[in-house]
Amino acid sequence: MTGDGAAAPADGPGKRTAASAARLAAVQALYQMSMTGHGADAVVREFRLHRLGQQIEDANAAAADPAMFAELVRGVSENVDELDDMLAAVLSDELDVDRLETVLKIILRAGAFELSARLDVPAPVAINEYVDVADAFYARKETALVNAVLDRLARSLRPDELEGHPGESASVTG
Repeated sequence: MTGDGAAAPADGPGKRTAASAARLAAVQALYQMSMTGHGADAVVREFRLHRLGQQIEDANAAAADPAMFAELVRGVSENVDELDDMLAAVLSDELDVDRLETVLKIILRAGAFELSARLDVPAPVAINEYVDVADAFYARKETALVNAVLDRLARSLRPDELEGHPGESASVTG
């Protein structure tokens, strides 16, 4: 585990932390794995050699934390069935994990992994981080879905952390 999981304050508006950049890169790597069929180790190695730390569009982006990036990619890829079961438990009957769009499903899996395995990251931080990741790919409807699903999952996995926070009371639908 890295010590960078709890989001450090940004150095200014729009500043992305190393942990935030690792989360975004992990979602991109997991998507690449789903499209190519390559394993986690190969994709982690390729990202470390050619993509992590590259300044592409976001001048405010920090270099991704490579240890956190690798942990997320490997953790999600090794626990897909468990993560999908966790997500299915908080989705409504009308919304099936297998029928979600690929990137959305990957974002939710990564958020579920972090909520279940990275107890050093406060649940509200993890939820907000994956809402931000979703915002990089989607419009309001999908980011709201990510927020609602991960909030419900966090309330199930870590109820003490979210006491007193308003939450989702109904099942999550699309």
